[in-house]
Amino acid sequence: MPLKKQLSPRKQPTQARSRATVSAILEGAAQVFCREGYAGGTTDKVAKRAGVSVGSLYQYFPNKDALLLALADRHAEEGFAMIHLLLSEFKAEMPRLEVFLRQFVQSLFDLHMREPELHRVLFNEAPLPSEFFEKKEAKEHEFSIGVSRLLAAHPEVSCKDPALAAHMLVQTVEGLVHGYIFFPPRAISPENFITETVFMLHQYLSRSAETLG
Repeated sequence: MPLKKQLSPRKQPTQARSRATVSAILEGAAQVFCREGYAGGTTDKVAKRAGVSVGSLYQYFPNKDALLLALADRHAEEGFAMIHLLLSEFKAEMPRLEVFLRQFVQSLFDLHMREPELHRVLFNEAPLPSEFFEKKEAKEHEFSIGVSRLLAAHPEVSCKDPALAAHMLVQTVEGLVHGYIFFPPRAISPENFITETVFMLHQYLSRSAETLG
């Protein structure tokens, strides 16, 4: 039985200089994997791009899969932090449903489109461990609970099961945005993609959806 590959950082940066080194390594890794893909990216190339020695890189990351896991964790944390902020703003202001949906879809789209090639490598090529997806699923569930509360309180939303509606909303946007990034359609602009996604979700969540049941 093959040994499980070490993916945890060998040590945590505690001083400003070491944190700067780790940041430079991760930025270098993002650029290398964007350009080279999973197969072409190596720790030697990452170290060279980051301006550090391979030995310095190995002080923190035992292999390239550990680098990719760190990048995936960073991406996920950025996304959940952004979503938490959006939900806090929506809860305080309770905007019109169309405004809420557009800001939600646009924000997730912009986050994923910052580095689409890296996103493709992380979630379509890299062998991320099951623990990462379990943690991501738990965070998404927590996020869905917040969305369900907002939907339940929104005057324009009509649904018998806000928890189910929130799950459908989160998973639909996540799936559609990922599909657009992984397999970009030639004839659909980002603006049209976002507009049609918002329209579809609005139809699902608004009072007009009562006629479907």
